[in-house]
Amino acid sequence: MELESLYDLLQLPKGVEPPAEEMLSQGGKKRYLPPTSRKDPKFEELQKVLMEWINTTLLPEHIVVRSLEEDMFDGLILHHLFQRLAALKLEAEDIALTAASQKHKLTVVLEAVNRSLQLEERQAKWSVETIFNKDLLSTLHLLVALAKRFQPNLSLPTNVQVEVITIESTKSGLKSEKSVEQLTEYSTDKDQPPKDVFDELFKLAPEKVNAVKEAIVNFVNQKLDRLGLSVQNLDTQFADGVILLLLIGQLEGFFLHLKEFYLTPNSPAEMLHNVTLALELLKDEGLLSCPVSPEGQEAATLRFQGITLPVLGFSEATAPPTTRNAHTSLAIFP
Repeated sequence: MELESLYDLLQLPKGVEPPAEEMLSQGGKKRYLPPTSRKDPKFEELQKVLMEWINTTLLPEHIVVRSLEEDMFDGLILHHLFQRLAALKLEAEDIALTAASQKHKLTVVLEAVNRSLQLEERQAKWSVETIFNKDLLSTLHLLVALAKRFQPNLSLPTNVQVEVITIESTKSGLKSEKSVEQLTEYSTDKDQPPKDVFDELFKLAPEKVNAVKEAIVNFVNQKLDRLGLSVQNLDTQFADGVILLLLIGQLEGFFLHLKEFYLTPNSPAEMLHNVTLALELLKDEGLLSCPVSPEGQEAATLRFQGITLPVLGFSEATAPPTTRNAHTSLAIFP
């Protein structure tokens, strides 16, 4: 195959070399995602949902994934993720520095994953080689399978499919083939889970978002009034986690010792500690079903309230005072 046609096929920018024949052994194959596939909105959304899920799951271990393509290959994050999901301990070294030890670690993890998923190695859409070589499609197939097994209520975008170009080295040169890779199952509108209300909210006019904020502020102030506290701005006053913790305590009857959180946080790290603790409390109580980043911005703050308040009694805000249930007061011990 001529180099010029490879440029056109892979849509490579100028200055980027196409795969050379010597990079592939005889009969070797390599898959490529053209830019049009990488920029597909549903493909990007799938990666976003999976990253948020991983980061929420590994929040207690302070592990953060920035890129599914670059961060998963050595088995470290997969090791921690699978252990937490499956609630078991794998016999693999925690830190693997050499390529050989990383591959060994990855082998141990994937063997355990395949056993848990009841898959034979030949049935899996991933392998040690493809994951280690940062094959994004293999990594996504693996993560989707784990999510379906351990968190079936995770709202993955349906019918995610992308065009893939496979380059094969043959005796006569490089051979290319286009195909479509199906990453998530096709689903009709009837089968799809309801759309996330806060994703839809932020597509609406600003005044509608402000109306929701106002309703949440009113509810929060009703519950915090007995502590002599009030909230005027969700974005700023919830950022340090103090109000979140006090609110959860008021509504759920948690008793929080002052040594467990920072009542007057003085640094971003202390603020993040408070918000992380609030998320962990909700997760432990089974009240947090959707991934929420403790470092999120306005949308994450509203999503947190939208997930939390309904299960903690937000609907009471619209009921007559005589019908509202009293909640246990929060006790803070010095």
